[in-house]
Order: sequence, then structure tokens, then C-alpha cells
Amino acid sequence: MKYLIGIDEAGRGPLAGPVAVGAVVVRQDFDWSLTRGVRDSKKLTARVREEWFSTIRALRRDGALNFSVSFTSASLIDKRGIVPAIALALRRCLQELNVAPRDCQVLLDGNLYAPKEYVFQKTIIRGDDLEPIISLASVVAKVRRDRLMTRFAKRFPSYGFERHKGYGTLSHRDIIKRIGFCDLHRTTFCTRLLQKDQAPSTN
Repeated sequence: MKYLIGIDEAGRGPLAGPVAVGAVVVRQDFDWSLTRGVRDSKKLTARVREEWFSTIRALRRDGALNFSVSFTSASLIDKRGIVPAIALALRRCLQELNVAPRDCQVLLDGNLYAPKEYVFQKTIIRGDDLEPIISLASVVAKVRRDRLMTRFAKRFPSYGFERHKGYGTLSHRDIIKRIGFCDLHRTTFCTRLLQKDQAPSTN
């Protein structure tokens, strides 16, 4: 086995914006001291995530690793569902890395699975916190998605995407109730949540 690949996603649950999948590849003899201390991106502050992303980019420039991030749009999520949307982004990530399936071991977080031609793959619960290669993938997916949502905030300034990144915060739900959806919203997600918000109390 020549390579190790880690894969994670960011943005599975938001009401708006794309889902992102990140993949990081290293050679089997990679010096893990270069990334000592990396953790699941959800357990890092935004500032620390950006610092790690800068480190990862520097390692790529030095040829120590490579990474890719792929997005699937909200409209496709509405049309095909979140699981197929993630699978599509995941496949694109692997294609961009351009590593022969039988030359690599693929480690994936949670309930992610690589295409079946990647015969040496393992899905690991809490892998983003247990396997450094998945943690690196978690960081690149999260940072790239957050940056994209911040750029989208300039196109849709009424929604506060730069703050909540499309997640279903109370303020975000209130804005949707007040002014409706924009092109970034996953309407299937929003409709279910708003119906839940409006359901009469049983207490």
C-alpha cells in the first residue's frame, strides 16, 4: 500500500448551503510529527482551524500531502437527498486526488463509504477525533465550506450566513419565517424544521 487517504464531510445538517467532503492523502511513510495535535474540526475554534488549514496548505506546497474538497449544492441535496449528495462529492474528491484505488487505504469518518473499487477502506465511528488523517480531512472540509458561506453572505446579506454558516440557529429560522428562502436553502430541510417549530405543544 503506497498511500493513506482520510475522508470527512462538513455541512450535513445545515438548512442552507452545500455539503462539503474533504479528502487528504499522504504516503505511508508520512511524518506524523508534522501534524501532531490536529483534532476533529468541530472541537477547534475557527481561528485554530484556519491555522491548521495554513499548515496543511504549506505541507501540500512542500509535496508532503495533497488534499481535495468537493461541494454538492443545496438544489441537488433537495433533488436527490443528503446521502447521495455526499456520495457524489466524495467520489469527486477521490477522482481529484487521482490515486489508484488498489494503491491506497481509505479511512472514513462516521457512516461514510468510498466507492466499492476502493477495496481497502474502513469506516470509523468518531474517526475525525481518533485518526489524524481523518482529522486533517475534517479541517479542510470545514474551512473551505465556512469560507464559501462567508462569501455567499455578501450575495444574500439578509440571512447572516457569515455567522451561522447555514445551520438552523434560532435567528436563522426566524429570518426564514420572516422573509422566506433564498437560492441557497435546502427547502426540504427547512420545511421539516419549520413545521416542527410550528407544531402545537403537547404539554
